[in-house]
Amino acid sequence: MKICICGGGSLGHIIAGKAAHQGHDVSILTRKPEEWSNTLIIDDCRGNIFRGDVSCISASPQETIPECDIVMLCLPGFAIEEVLNTIRPHLSENTYVGSVVCSTGFFFMAHKVLGAQTRMFGFQRSPYIARTNVYGHSAHLLGYKNMLHVASKGIGQKEYLCKILASLLDTPIQHLDHWLEASLTNSNPLLHPARLYGLFHHWNKNTPFSEIPGFYDAWDDLSSEILIACDEEFQNVLSHIPVQLTPIPRLLNYYESTSAETLTKKLRSIPAFMGIKAPMKKTKEGYEPDFENRYFTEDFPYGMVIIKSVAEALGCPTPTIDRVLSWGSKMMNKEYIHEGKLTGKDLSQSGYISSALFHEMLSI
Repeated sequence: MKICICGGGSLGHIIAGKAAHQGHDVSILTRKPEEWSNTLIIDDCRGNIFRGDVSCISASPQETIPECDIVMLCLPGFAIEEVLNTIRPHLSENTYVGSVVCSTGFFFMAHKVLGAQTRMFGFQRSPYIARTNVYGHSAHLLGYKNMLHVASKGIGQKEYLCKILASLLDTPIQHLDHWLEASLTNSNPLLHPARLYGLFHHWNKNTPFSEIPGFYDAWDDLSSEILIACDEEFQNVLSHIPVQLTPIPRLLNYYESTSAETLTKKLRSIPAFMGIKAPMKKTKEGYEPDFENRYFTEDFPYGMVIIKSVAEALGCPTPTIDRVLSWGSKMMNKEYIHEGKLTGKDLSQSGYISSALFHEMLSI
């Protein structure tokens, strides 16, 4: 197949490298083509090494997009809409356009930019745990998932789509019943902000950290309590829309826990999470939160804001989400919520979904 990977993050490296290794005609659309090698080397947690030759690496969609069977976005939330606008003139009506993560607003943006007739697909959760080794050259695949869940709009041959993606990603694929089941998740959009709030809500410039705490292996009960409360509000939102709850389990169920204490113990013990540090930067006095880290710049404006948008469109209260989102916004010197509503001055710099757009897509 002819496949274009848009984006140069760790997932882009992994998927491009594995696809090229399998013999697909792979192109990469990136802002930094000069930093890429035509040969990608991927090693995984099973001891495998995948070597793949990429046919085209370019910053130009004219060189990478035409005649593609699949275009896969491996992009942060803030870049999705811009890239969709860039590639739109070069897409074929038969091209499958997808995103490796949908919780940052992919389906809403694709509907708005490309139109309802576009063949769209996206994953509920990130396909892999991955880290870039040498940018543009190699990456580590640190963990596979037992099963991946994908949703689609405008695609009739769902079994064919799942077969292609399962082969491409070397992981079983299950198709979800509704695209909202991939768009709304209690993974990173709640997990990361809840932990950041637990770590830093008392922080100020006069209280530097002497060392960088572990994000997961030093997880505490306050972070668990905030996360559970956010998830309860999220589950209430889900109960008002036509989605199956099985693919979006409560976080306590997903992590096989029964309380804040047992959730803390579980999150501290997951091997793939070990060694991940809190997003911080060095200062003269010690360490302080890094508000330019993607845990802030992605998961608040392109995670929590989306959940809050849907909650507002449905009239569902979200007091804990509001508290965490307001705190995170303040730390980044942004305003998304004003007097309890999504009317802040920086809302245009987020994944905000209007009530009109949400209900329009829900009715199709």
